Amino acid sequence: MKNIRVKLVPLAADGREQFILDNQWSFKHSALLEFGERDNHIDADGEIISRKTVEMCMDAENSETYRIVLDGKNVGGMILQINKETNENELDTLFVLPEAHSKGIGYGAWLVAESLHPETKIWKTCTPYFDKRNIHFYINKCGFQIDEFWCEHFKPTKEVPDETPDEGPDEMFHFIKVMK
Repeated sequence: MKNIRVKLVPLAADGREQFILDNQWSFKHSALLEFGERDNHIDADGEIISRKTVEMCMDAENSETYRIVLDGKNVGGMILQINKETNENELDTLFVLPEAHSKGIGYGAWLVAESLHPETKIWKTCTPYFDKRNIHFYINKCGFQIDEFWCEHFKPTKEVPDETPDEGPDEMFHFIKVMK
């Protein structure tokens, strides 16, 4: 794989709507590939991730929202939650538009995110159980480890906002990456 030089560009206010739509499309695309049109993970509005959830992540107090840019073109996005007190940070979302998959863009973006926050002790993230592409990416490319499997037999240890109780898949892998 060639060395991809991506940039993380802070999201401009006028790019908010397209960021949300691109985020939703990227995750919906993965679900449609896995399950087809009859996917029961898609909500009433036809989305895997609701607008409300994306906006909640973007608007959180310690949130950093970026566009992933390659050769001057938006090819994805990322939302980070940065806790300057504990240095335990979260990757809320990382998406690459489907037409830009398998080019090293996501990995390049992740390396830039890590370099922006060298003080990080632990990174955390999660992904739906069915998204093999994401699971492979986090474990085999980025060095995360599965820490929990959220399902009907085990609920997350972190607080899940009440505003979105019925959203998304019921089964998620939670990952951590302990930094050296």
